[in-house]
Amino acid sequence: MDKKKTIETLQFFVTHLAEGAMVHKQQGMIFKAQGFTKLGEKYIGHFGEEMGWVEKFTERILDLGGEIKFEGMKSRDFICDPVEYVKADLAIQGPGVEMLQKCMEGVKDDPTTYDILKAYLLDEEEDLFWSEGQIDLIEKIGVQNWLVKQM
Repeated sequence: MDKKKTIETLQFFVTHLAEGAMVHKQQGMIFKAQGFTKLGEKYIGHFGEEMGWVEKFTERILDLGGEIKFEGMKSRDFICDPVEYVKADLAIQGPGVEMLQKCMEGVKDDPTTYDILKAYLLDEEEDLFWSEGQIDLIEKIGVQNWLVKQM
């Protein structure tokens, strides 16, 4: 097992997942303020799930004797249109799932980390399928009907 490589992989996810979680929380708050309570709660809840993964990855880094880094966050613009946000989030999720699958290959000689990333992959696939389903639903019932369902 290459501990250094495993720690670097986990740190990558800690950094980028924490950043993405903050964006989801803020987007959720925007949607709630717009009256889209269900959609807002979905993304605020997603923040909690993602931070739970950050904790698991952090714990594993510490178990391996690594040091945790806070690598900061990039500035991002928020997307106030709920449909456009789901589309933008979906555009990130697909490549993210593919990247996660490749990263798992690099830690396969560390069964504990591999299992943690495998569980995370399942969670990310669920999120991907949800977003894909929402886009399909929008196409079938129309934007206005979908927005009403998000209230």
